[in-house]
Amino acid sequence: MNPQGERWTAEQVLALAPDTASRIAGGELGTAGPWSGTGSDAQSVWGLCQGGGSAPYQTVVDLEGAGGPGYRCGCRSRRSPCEHALGLLLLWAGETGEGSVPKAAAPPEWAGEWLAARRSSATAPGVAEGAETADGTAAAAGADPVAARRRAEQRAARIEGGASELEQRLTDLLRDGLASADDDSHAGFTVWGETAARMVDAQAPGLAARVRELASVRASGPGWPGRMLEECALTHLLSQGFLHREELPEGLAATTRSRVGIPVGTAGLLASGPAVRDHWSVLGRQDSEEGRLTARRTWLRGRRTGRMALLLSFGAAGRAPEPALPTGLVLDADLVYYPSARPLRAVLGTRYGRPAPESEATAPPGTGIAEALADYGEALRDDPWLDAWPTVLSGVTPIPGQGGWQLADARTGTAVPVDPRCLQRTNLWQLTAVSGGGPVTVFGECGHRGFAPITTWDPHPVPL
Repeated sequence: MNPQGERWTAEQVLALAPDTASRIAGGELGTAGPWSGTGSDAQSVWGLCQGGGSAPYQTVVDLEGAGGPGYRCGCRSRRSPCEHALGLLLLWAGETGEGSVPKAAAPPEWAGEWLAARRSSATAPGVAEGAETADGTAAAAGADPVAARRRAEQRAARIEGGASELEQRLTDLLRDGLASADDDSHAGFTVWGETAARMVDAQAPGLAARVRELASVRASGPGWPGRMLEECALTHLLSQGFLHREELPEGLAATTRSRVGIPVGTAGLLASGPAVRDHWSVLGRQDSEEGRLTARRTWLRGRRTGRMALLLSFGAAGRAPEPALPTGLVLDADLVYYPSARPLRAVLGTRYGRPAPESEATAPPGTGIAEALADYGEALRDDPWLDAWPTVLSGVTPIPGQGGWQLADARTGTAVPVDPRCLQRTNLWQLTAVSGGGPVTVFGECGHRGFAPITTWDPHPVPL
């Protein structure tokens, strides 16, 4: 994990987060402000993080323990690593010299005692005697597969309990009627917030996200009861899918586990997953803010296989995520897809040679609106919780209107609405200017809300 004392990247750190909430909270703590007494050596990182109490939390990370990294923090969080350990690692990962986390000859006594106890423990290499935080869930997995399996079973049991509780919550809502969701005494934000917190405690961040979505529907404007019913149905389908995952085909079971929020380790995926080698064209890239984290989504398409792929990476505290792959680049590389009934998200493996720009300035081959909708329908059949599917539309013209924007295909007389959420992040007038009132090729995501443009190609490029 830490060859020759090299610092990790922010992506390596964030891959350790047990759930989305921990990742975002860790990103908030990845700056020097709350930290004091920090230091590091070739094997460990430590520091004091000011929390809500008078005494700061003592946080230490063993980078090279038996079986993997280990963590200890005085916050008594049930998550491992906790947000303070993640924040400390992000602070350390971002250093280019001796700054907020300077190198030291030896850790302080409070950190050194725990590190020595952990490294000398033969019975439980992932947990030190007297540690205040559950330690080494991922660390001991390689050293003790039986213990790793037991932890996985315990987490599954906690998620099952959370899913069952959520089912009861939905039953109460539907018994009282959807109109009761407009009454804070029944289904207001406070109750939904408490339910979401219970899902986080059950280590099911995906279910927690669904609950938060339900909480926001009430304020979404006219027609919210219909949208509430849709979200209830999808949430019910996900919780029931997990409760009956043993009866599902493996692909759908993997999708369900992912949607609930059970992570798949990148290192294990690269080591065991089948690699798909192709010349991958970069179709588009978008950065978005998630708290103090920057999430980067990069879409690729294989020239030989025609497969779509999504690379998802994170950066913390104002640092740009990696990899930085500009649109128009072509990679000769291996991709390994995360398990799913409809694989899309992938991790970049071995690269063969240097990336190269597209050999021609022409737009990539695209499809029509009917075919794009059919592709999304097929993807939705495999993953019922899928919001959209990436696709390239060719020969479409952007048309503004009072009722919303559209992309129209004069050849077939069909049109698809533009996802209204794009008005907040996409300059649709710029897209219109590029088109000049004529048809263009556009890459984006086609879903139940419409088409979300990401990249367009100038139909009349000026030769250099």
